Amino acid sequence: MNNLKTPTMFDVNALVLDAPDEVRRITNVIRRQVGGQLRRKGAVVGLSGGIDSSTAAALCVEALGPRRVLGVLMPERDSADDTLELSRLVADRLGIATVLEDISGILDAAGCYGRRDEAIRSVFPEFGSGCRFKIVLPDVLDGSPYRISSIVIETSNGQTVRERLPLEAYQTIVAATNFKQRTRKMLEYYHADRLNYAVVGTPNRLEYDQGFFVKNGDGSADFKPIAHLYKTQVYQLAEHLGVPREILDRPPTTDTYSLPQSQEEFYFSLPYDKLDACLYAKDRGVEPEAVAAAIGLTAQQVEWVYRDIDAKRRVARYLHAAPLLVACSTPAHECEERPMTAEGSYPTCGYPTGSTLASGCEELPTTAEGGYPTCGCPTGGWSIYGYPTYGWSINGY
Repeated sequence: MNNLKTPTMFDVNALVLDAPDEVRRITNVIRRQVGGQLRRKGAVVGLSGGIDSSTAAALCVEALGPRRVLGVLMPERDSADDTLELSRLVADRLGIATVLEDISGILDAAGCYGRRDEAIRSVFPEFGSGCRFKIVLPDVLDGSPYRISSIVIETSNGQTVRERLPLEAYQTIVAATNFKQRTRKMLEYYHADRLNYAVVGTPNRLEYDQGFFVKNGDGSADFKPIAHLYKTQVYQLAEHLGVPREILDRPPTTDTYSLPQSQEEFYFSLPYDKLDACLYAKDRGVEPEAVAAAIGLTAQQVEWVYRDIDAKRRVARYLHAAPLLVACSTPAHECEERPMTAEGSYPTCGYPTGSTLASGCEELPTTAEGGYPTCGCPTGGWSIYGYPTYGWSINGY
């Protein structure tokens, strides 16, 4: 991979991986983490039929073998028609066992659908049986500092209505919908506990960095093997690993609301390849003009994207944060708060293949048992392989 020499240079090919080498590196880490640090016999991964869970599952199979990987299929009443089919397709390709857990009944009993629909009716009273909906954001390239979500409703007679969401309605819809991710994670841990397996987290770097996950839902896991990879790099590994073409060609989707919805219109507001480039460049001090010339945007639009990245990172700090403690349970000299950046966030340790760690980041030495030290302070999540660290360090990391 080419390293950037000055903040005025940018090459989109900087995100191209040596896929075989990266697979070897990740699978070595998975084996060490699962068997050594976590002391588990295998891995449980929730399969959604999407590129991230499919790639994470394929990496676990490469690392642990198909007999030590379990796929959990967890559709619900709003899932896309092809979700289950694609999940089974990748499981069959990988040769792993699966269990089917339809979570609709659990969600109904918890009030997920009822609470959500009541909030929607506060905005659109006619919402009822036969209606479908999704939540969308305005385009980040419009430059507005106030990006207010709207709800798009398809009525039973096929009419499409779009309404701006008041804050209370938006928060209630999201809170109710979060039952889905938390229920799925609960079931993943059930199967992990009964098998003495570890639970796989499947966020890519965009999702992990920008907070596109539910706290104690899909954000919860024992290890996250692709959280250091940009979305474009996940696709590179997926192709190398033989993920089915049907999944490679499927647009990234939330598969959360009843109307089809892309991740772009719900959260990122920009195609993932352009956002990858902006995130990579911003972390390396590349000027907007250089990025704009490489990805077909204006310098002003790249500045707006940079601003949105910072805003989402501020939100993500809470999502990453560990529970706060009254007192630190490890010696005080081992825990220290890291300085914030000029933008008011915490440094990110970048570790793409062939590059060096970002300033202030280093890999921790292993303990005598072959693991890494932990800290009872509220670390908010530290990492070795490129995951962002939030606020606290351990022995200077």
